[in-house]
Amino acid sequence: MIDVDEVAVGPDARVYGEGWQSWSPTTWYRAGEEIHRPQERWQHLMRFRPGVALADDAVQGEGLLVVDPGDGSPVRTYGVTDASTEVPSIRARWRDGRVTVSASGAVTSWTTSAAPGADPGEEALRAFGDRMGRAAGARAGGEPPRVWCSWYRYFEDVTAADVQENLHDLRARDLPVDVVQIDDGWSRGTGEWTAENERFGSVADAVARIRDAGRRPGLWLAPFVVGAASAVARQHPEWLVGEAGYNWGDDLVGLDLTHPGVRGYLTEVFTRVREWGVGYVKLDFLFAGAVPGARYDPDATPLAAYRAGLQLVREVLGEDAYLLGCGAPLLPSVGLVDAMRIASDTFHEGGEDGSQGLRGRMSLEARAWQDGRLWTTDPDCLVARPDFALREEWAAVVQAAPGIRGFSDRIAELDGRGLQLVRDLLEGPADA
Repeated sequence: MIDVDEVAVGPDARVYGEGWQSWSPTTWYRAGEEIHRPQERWQHLMRFRPGVALADDAVQGEGLLVVDPGDGSPVRTYGVTDASTEVPSIRARWRDGRVTVSASGAVTSWTTSAAPGADPGEEALRAFGDRMGRAAGARAGGEPPRVWCSWYRYFEDVTAADVQENLHDLRARDLPVDVVQIDDGWSRGTGEWTAENERFGSVADAVARIRDAGRRPGLWLAPFVVGAASAVARQHPEWLVGEAGYNWGDDLVGLDLTHPGVRGYLTEVFTRVREWGVGYVKLDFLFAGAVPGARYDPDATPLAAYRAGLQLVREVLGEDAYLLGCGAPLLPSVGLVDAMRIASDTFHEGGEDGSQGLRGRMSLEARAWQDGRLWTTDPDCLVARPDFALREEWAAVVQAAPGIRGFSDRIAELDGRGLQLVRDLLEGPADA
């Protein structure tokens, strides 16, 4: 790490460290507060930056760090606006009334002064967003889509019949939804995206029904990762790069997005998706495309390889496709996706009653400044059914957040209050 700066700060100083990807914990920290760190190796791989060490005594930002001295003096921003090949890690440590800043590579720094009454730190973040968005050609703006998603009710057990039922109930309840998105569960598994899953039913037919109902079909995929035991991994070990965590009962491995075989495979997958008539795609576990490791193109950095893969998806699906990134390296994705999940899932299977708390709240509130500057933000779906004990608290958070307006319930299970919360979300404002 290279010393970058030293800032005199007051007792109310705080530091913002941008996380690596959608699921990385991101917030403002004050001196002495516990800094979020992974407890297990898989957490480092899947929630932080693979291959990059984390300091125990420093706030670490990936490509962006902001120091608000807390005494009225200008806020200092340290970052990059070109994240196409490299993104430096930036650290801030408190030492005797000062914050020292260091970085693993070149960063630009500048100061921002806030208008009277404005939050100086938030003003600095918005200024960075404007600068980064212009430099990277951000795909930001436009009316946020209103989405029904299958995930938090059906998880991997979703079927075409479930989609059809809710499609019918959207019309019966006159709910203003633009996109009906089929989440995980429609495919056979990682790397087998074009094979029909008999349990789900016909994807092509489900998509056609959504389109015939006057709504935009959406589909979830995790295209840059495969399970170590998958057919793709067993048949093409030369396509694999490095560890990417654990999910679906298997060790995950990132694909080499510079390999001609992988690029041909992705072209085949997304050509099929386009032929089905899908115009809205949620791309998940994208961080796997940027894990460190040897690649077919020895000159490609992990981030250059990642962006090449994402650009290929865009080229195959077309400029009119709506791409939602998830589990994605944030700054390297600007200009390539239309929307971005900015926090971890609200809950996993087993937390349907609210017992896991609101896991994504901290990061989605800290990253609200990104909406309309880097992309349209996705704060995750409202869950409004009565057996979700935190529905009122979560509804307040999602209502206040800018970006995509989505919910994830079986409509037939919503009570009167649940339906009202859904209507308030879908029909209410989504201002940044």
